[in-house]
Amino acid sequence: MKTRRNFIKSSAFGAMGVITTSACSSEKNNPPRATENLVRKPTVISTWNHGMQSNEASWKIIESNGTALDAVESGVRVVESDPTGHSVGIGGAPDRDGKVTLDACIMNHQNKCGAVAFLENIENPVTVARKVMEETPHVMLVGEGAYRFAREQGIPHQNLLTAESEKMWKEWLKTSQYEPEINVENHDTIGALALDRFGNLAGACTTSGMAYKMRGRVGDSPIIGAGLFVDNEVGAACATGLGEAIVRVAGSAVAVELMRAGKSPQDACEEVINRIMEKHDDLENIQVGLLALDKFGNVGAHSIYENFNYALTRQDRHELVDSPFKISY
Repeated sequence: MKTRRNFIKSSAFGAMGVITTSACSSEKNNPPRATENLVRKPTVISTWNHGMQSNEASWKIIESNGTALDAVESGVRVVESDPTGHSVGIGGAPDRDGKVTLDACIMNHQNKCGAVAFLENIENPVTVARKVMEETPHVMLVGEGAYRFAREQGIPHQNLLTAESEKMWKEWLKTSQYEPEINVENHDTIGALALDRFGNLAGACTTSGMAYKMRGRVGDSPIIGAGLFVDNEVGAACATGLGEAIVRVAGSAVAVELMRAGKSPQDACEEVINRIMEKHDDLENIQVGLLALDKFGNVGAHSIYENFNYALTRQDRHELVDSPFKISY
């Protein structure tokens, strides 16, 4: 098992919150494991290296007494707007037809949620997902309908295919072999979870999907219960990796329900990874990483293969952590 990467950044983060009276009342029905820390710790976690820049933006909101919902949206927007990444937002890897299509979802502490899928020419799909949640009676909009809605909400049209991504796609066309690559830097979904000072949880998940996928393919990222799930009484979870494998077990929802049943965030993540591995005879190129955050700020992570990492930010720490895993290369 890998150890935590040792490059903690010092920051003057704000003070921790404490358990509220209502939280204590909720504990009577959902008793926590004895080993868990029952002091409520405002926390932000997000997947992969690009989670560090996402968390920086999110924490500014948390320490200013902002909401977890605003924090996760603002954080992942930073990554969506970074053209040097090839998996999220502008600069994302295109499908096999050379079109960049984006998927995203967001969920708040009241179980309200919004999502978009197969969205083109919009830089920040997570913001469109939030608009779906707040401005429509629906949960998900897709394709042309999602794009039209975004434009009606004043969100500008943006060409997402950068010169670098186009060059990579044209190189891929020489062989046109669809072979998912796992654990490539800046390659994958960013999922983010936050617990704010008010004791509320929220999460967001956004991606451009698998590089050179079939036209119209949608993975787990915009699917509530697969790529993301939040239950304010218990905790939240998000997933990254091969979306089809995550959808098959409703990965994030199952992790939250395992926490409701008494498992720690760490044990819940490991159990979901075990289930995914049991459902596949061949695990070659099937990487899944899972993050979980409970209502007290306790964190869990697990993955099939090594080299899955996540960013963790609290009042006294801002660091990249290597996740426990099942299989070494």
